[in-house]
Amino acid sequence: MRLITFRTDDGTRAGVVRGTEVTPLACPDVGAVLAAAQAAELTPAEAISAGVCPAAGPAVGLSGLDLAPVVPNPGKVLCVGLNYRPHIAEMGHDEPDHPTLFNKWADSLLGPADDLEVPPEVELLDWEVELVVVVGRTIRRADRAAAAAAIAGFTVGNDVSARDWQNRTTQFLQGKVWPGSSPVGPWLVTADDLGPAPDLEVSCTVSGTRMQTGRTGDLIFDPPTLLAYVSTFTTLQPGDLVFTGTPGGVGAARTPPIGLGDGDELVTTIEAIGTLRNRCVAG
Repeated sequence: MRLITFRTDDGTRAGVVRGTEVTPLACPDVGAVLAAAQAAELTPAEAISAGVCPAAGPAVGLSGLDLAPVVPNPGKVLCVGLNYRPHIAEMGHDEPDHPTLFNKWADSLLGPADDLEVPPEVELLDWEVELVVVVGRTIRRADRAAAAAAIAGFTVGNDVSARDWQNRTTQFLQGKVWPGSSPVGPWLVTADDLGPAPDLEVSCTVSGTRMQTGRTGDLIFDPPTLLAYVSTFTTLQPGDLVFTGTPGGVGAARTPPIGLGDGDELVTTIEAIGTLRNRCVAG
């Protein structure tokens, strides 16, 4: 099942994608669908079939919708750095014993076709294609099996990074939380379609040039491992997002380094999930 959040004149609305059409739901976004499904002790697909989030009008064409971030207001956005060996090597780091974590704010998220601002304060704006886990159940101190069962599904993300700001200190935060800097979407593909630890090709192109290619099967810490680890020290809730890390090929590791500029098109794709297309515009 594919679930989206789309913008309307009255706010946002969740919907179920079926082919080229979308059935609007009586829930404001995908996060609300997941919360309602948990309250009913059902999977998202079961909850929709049971009318927990019923249809809220006739089907509409997918191509005419303005898609928002798949979960516009997650309670938590957690991100993993250094989770693919080629990226670890190109950045000059040692392989970590534990996940390297940082966070984003909800206002860091961007829709799958929204314009991406190139801030005037940033000298090197970089790309990072990432598989994003969408949490579907509340978990705390979960083992691997419980963590896997808590995965609602997956979406596509790009952890666009202000490298010059990121590298000012040993902490990543200031390079990662610029408003509207991280596209995510276009939809949630539920775990009953993909499983809890799918092996999918990820790729990123900039203005037609392939910059990154990898497979999620090469993650050092896979999605169930990450959720189990994170849930040890914080409670994960329906709609929380976990960016799982990026493969090699980032702009900062090139000689000379290259980044995103005004007029570039950033295309981020994950096999069996979907594609983000974001035009870069000078801020």
